[in-house]
Amino acid sequence: MNLPQYISKKILNVHSKKKSTSKPVVVIAIIGIALGLTAMLLSVMIVTGFRGEITSKITGFMADIRLSKFDTNNSFEELPISRHQSFVQNISSLKTVDHIQSFAYKACILKAKDEIQGVVLKGVDTDFNWSFFKSKLVVGALPNFKDSTENEVLLSTTIAKSLRLKTGDSFLVFFIQKDRKVRKMKISGLYNSGLSEDFDKVYVLCDMNLLRKVNNWRNDDVGGFEVFVNDFDNIDNVSEEVYNAAGFQFNAQTIKEIYPQMFNWLELQNLNVIVIITLITLIAAITMITTLLILILENSKHIGLLKSLGATNQLISKTFMNVAFEIIFKGMLIGNIIAIGFALIQKKYGIITLSEESYYLSKVPVNITISGILLINIGTIFICSLILLIPLKVISKIQVIKVLQYE
Repeated sequence: MNLPQYISKKILNVHSKKKSTSKPVVVIAIIGIALGLTAMLLSVMIVTGFRGEITSKITGFMADIRLSKFDTNNSFEELPISRHQSFVQNISSLKTVDHIQSFAYKACILKAKDEIQGVVLKGVDTDFNWSFFKSKLVVGALPNFKDSTENEVLLSTTIAKSLRLKTGDSFLVFFIQKDRKVRKMKISGLYNSGLSEDFDKVYVLCDMNLLRKVNNWRNDDVGGFEVFVNDFDNIDNVSEEVYNAAGFQFNAQTIKEIYPQMFNWLELQNLNVIVIITLITLIAAITMITTLLILILENSKHIGLLKSLGATNQLISKTFMNVAFEIIFKGMLIGNIIAIGFALIQKKYGIITLSEESYYLSKVPVNITISGILLINIGTIFICSLILLIPLKVISKIQVIKVLQYE
């Protein structure tokens, strides 16, 4: 280590016992960077967690892609198609597809005592994946359509509360069509997905055979097929594959196309994160520029001395960069500990709750990913590196004679 390097390290040691006006500024800079990084990490974790939870609820309820016969009818009912389509096996064999199942819809009116409510019956068959509704089951049991007499249904707690029903109760279902039909149904269980207004308040799960009989369909007729994909981010490409496999007579719609308002709302959350990160980055930039300028101005005499001893602007700039990065890394370390620690606590205990009616979730979700954390940290270092170039230009402007004449 040569003399200029040695003197630089001594005079710029922010932890030295020498009284310095820059010390409070350095502490504030560390705290600012820590809080800023904490805010950025938590913003991304919460928004991605929120988007992931809502998306998994919607797709769990309605699948990722809906495949049905082309029809100009805009009602809840579809044109019947045979369950044994040649393309079903082709679609299920796609590596991008996780599961395919049949479905059918039928609008009707439920009546229990003096209460009535319009709903949509969703008919499901033996190929239906019950994993989502099993996780949302509140009381009772899932209907067993293999052994039942087609009169069991899975009702939401929202509809049950509206009709003042409970598990095991019976009610009447009125089908509004040319030959008006009435069926008596029994509640096997109650579920709560948290999507009360858009889904829980509307849909009731029943046996596909019930809708076949009401619609006078054949025993193998269905309304369409629901497709679950392995990677939701790739849903548009998979939808194209499904459409090509099914043929031009069928319409493949993604869940984003069926419920655009839900996903547009989720996209707005991304905009909020961008705004938050931009503001925090701007504040952090001003803090770091101010801190480094104070360090440079406070040590301007020492910089003049170093230049007189032969130190170059690059050497002095490098020394100040080392000090600046020490501040940045300390702040980032504290920020990561706070953010990840809070995220882990929230994920396990759910200490911060939400109104499920307004946000579709009962607690604030967090999505902890190593790649996301690394990306934000690397981005922070990169931006700080660019920002630090601004105050370092001041070093080259410091003249030895003007500085040392005041010693």
